[in-house]
Amino acid sequence: MSVEDTSETRSHPELEHLLIAPTRDLGDHFLVKRALPSARRRMVGPFIFLDQMGPADFEAGKGIDVRPHPHIGLATVTYLFQGEVLHRDSLGTVQAIRPGAVNWMTAGRGIAHSERTAPEVRASSNKLFGIQAWVALPKQYEETEPSFVHHPSDTMPFVEGEGVRMHLIAGSLHGKRSPVKTLSALFYADVVLEAGARLQVPAEYEERALYLVEGTVELDGIVFNPGELLIFRPGSELVIQASSPARMMLLGGEPMDGPRYIFWNFVSSSRDRLEEAKADWKGGRFTPVPQETEFIPLPEDPPPVRYP
Repeated sequence: MSVEDTSETRSHPELEHLLIAPTRDLGDHFLVKRALPSARRRMVGPFIFLDQMGPADFEAGKGIDVRPHPHIGLATVTYLFQGEVLHRDSLGTVQAIRPGAVNWMTAGRGIAHSERTAPEVRASSNKLFGIQAWVALPKQYEETEPSFVHHPSDTMPFVEGEGVRMHLIAGSLHGKRSPVKTLSALFYADVVLEAGARLQVPAEYEERALYLVEGTVELDGIVFNPGELLIFRPGSELVIQASSPARMMLLGGEPMDGPRYIFWNFVSSSRDRLEEAKADWKGGRFTPVPQETEFIPLPEDPPPVRYP
């Protein structure tokens, strides 16, 4: 099977795309799978970026060190299944990100941040496993003031029963609403299924997807595997069944209010705005991250890609 395959043997009338996230080794056997964006589908609702980090096992003394880098025009959420990441940003936020907690950073007109394994965590062997997502902001909020909000795991809504455990990260789903403030209509949930359990995927949002993290699931007898992103057609009520214990992310929302350009860590409806952000980072005009002396230089990459 290729990186992105919609093989007829796994076609389904309610499946718009089946994408297989390519895997990259970032060093020290730290693997990342990028489900969005892809050549076949750039966005699902406002979700423009979806990365699976790990699972990774680090020896004592090792971990991740994502040096300070900038964002505009989006919100980021780092959601962990295992491990811990220390977040620092140019607002002065210092926050340990732990499993199940929701950490929603709205970049707006511009923010810089770093993500590292804290010294006390890397003092011994440690693990890291999670999902990082970016949500493109509506045009009217692209230049909003940056912010960072932390919600501990025990403050978030859960739905449990009949072998299903759903942790609602953002938006509303199955009668529950997350306290996370978002600037567009969306949903984002972490769902764990026992073998044989069934999950209804409601049709209330026009654009919907399922990213399978662990285990296998079936849709009308068709089996799907970890690292696959299932993008569903609008309007259909779907039932997913776990053929083995499984974990997945449900995500989506209403279509964006126009196309977006993306360059590196910048997202905007205006190509000129991306050029301005590039010049600002290169010229040192972003507010620095306190307690940090390093930064990631602006990459010399091809022109921005327009994502419809």
